[in-house]
Amino acid sequence: MSTPAKPSAQTAELRIGDKSLELPVVVGTENEVSVDISELRDKTGVITLDEGYRNTGSVRSDITFINGEEGILRYRGIPIEQLAEKSTFVETAMLLIFGELPSQDQLAHFRELLSEHETIHEGMRNSFLGFPSSGHPMPILSAMINTMSCYNDDIWDIDGDADVENAAARLLSKIRTVAAYAYRTSLGLPLIYPEPDYSYCRNFLHLMFSSPTHSKEFDPDILRALSLFLILHADHEQNCSTSTVRMVASAGANLFASCAAGVCALWGPLHGGANVAVIEQLERLHESETSVEQLMEDVKQKKEKLFGFGHGVYKHYDPRAMILRKQTAKVLDKLGRQDPLMDIARRLEEVALNDDYFVSRNLYPNVDFYSGILLRAIGIPTNMYTVMFAIGRMPGWIANWKEVRDSNSRIYRPRQVYMGPTQRDYVDRDKR
Repeated sequence: MSTPAKPSAQTAELRIGDKSLELPVVVGTENEVSVDISELRDKTGVITLDEGYRNTGSVRSDITFINGEEGILRYRGIPIEQLAEKSTFVETAMLLIFGELPSQDQLAHFRELLSEHETIHEGMRNSFLGFPSSGHPMPILSAMINTMSCYNDDIWDIDGDADVENAAARLLSKIRTVAAYAYRTSLGLPLIYPEPDYSYCRNFLHLMFSSPTHSKEFDPDILRALSLFLILHADHEQNCSTSTVRMVASAGANLFASCAAGVCALWGPLHGGANVAVIEQLERLHESETSVEQLMEDVKQKKEKLFGFGHGVYKHYDPRAMILRKQTAKVLDKLGRQDPLMDIARRLEEVALNDDYFVSRNLYPNVDFYSGILLRAIGIPTNMYTVMFAIGRMPGWIANWKEVRDSNSRIYRPRQVYMGPTQRDYVDRDKR
């Protein structure tokens, strides 16, 4: 349940023709000011129009706070920088879903649930064979999350905190297995079983890259980098996929169905697929004779797009990009590897931050700019980048699904301004 908004003596006055209406002003805990228009249509017959919802607060939420002007991101009040330095992905997931950092006993219990639910039904293993080997992992992921609800039908009727915890652990655990199996199936590799004693990130990489006869070892810094990637993607307020999850959840849909819809929304190249576009652009620069300076001039002349810069919310440097930049350099140094794409990325950033064209337009690096290079260093193939985003975003989706469920809100139902033909008559077929 969301925290009650601060009472405000302020009101906003709206005049439409000869009608005047006082609208309540609602102030959030971080002093965000909004105008409550929930009774606007009932009292005036008028609705607001905000295409793309850029100025619309659709919910009151306790989960994530963003201040785009100052580059601030906090999960449940805790700065992302502190979580990136001190937390793990599982601990951060529990913070988002349940509202507080877990005690040692709570964390141990949740890890036991993750281990308990890490395998999938053997019938689901056979389902992977029904997809073409060339199929993209994202639709497979969405389809298989929905399929999981058939094998876990008790999640259709969740009653109480213990049921929510169990369902959340199932989805967080099984999504790793499904994602890794989708990848291995596309390569014709045999599917292997999870290891209950492995950490969350180590188990995922084990499922991806080990063989039935050999469990691959991973450097602790690689495991930490993957955990950090997932933490930074765990939630980001009311973005496209999270809003989709809440919309579906408002209909009373189960957790798995709601999050499967989130995967579909995330698949869009303007959302979860952006880091792939960054890598592809960096690779084109590396393979061609085009200089960084020439690309930036082409961008300014509208001849090219620059991927990984700018954000719909942040008007400053995305705080997640700063963290990823440092971690990517650390991983490459640890591996003793010099990635030419990292060199190009650094040069792009340097040019952009010293050019008023980009600075004046708030075109700073965003989370997608360095995330693909980090995943590339870890060994994740490009077609799995958006899947990695989905795994990371799952705690936020679950938290938002839970918030909708706990609030007992009405089904979401946006209005529209109709711009089509006015009433007209049907024309018989022989007269058209």
